[in-house]
Amino acid sequence: MLKSPIKTLSLEDFLKLPETKPACEYIQGQIIQKPMPQGHHSTI
Repeated sequence: MLKSPIKTLSLEDFLKLPETKPACEYIQGQIIQKPMPQGHHSTI
C-alpha cells in the first residue's frame, strides 16, 4: 500500500487561515486540531 505524501504548510500560510473550533496548532509544517476539553476542564 502506498502512503500519500504529507502536505506541509508554511507558517505564513497557516496564519492566513481562518480560526477553527476547536483551535488548530501548527507543528513542524502540519496542522493538528486540538482535542476538545473534557470533564472539569470544559467548565472553565
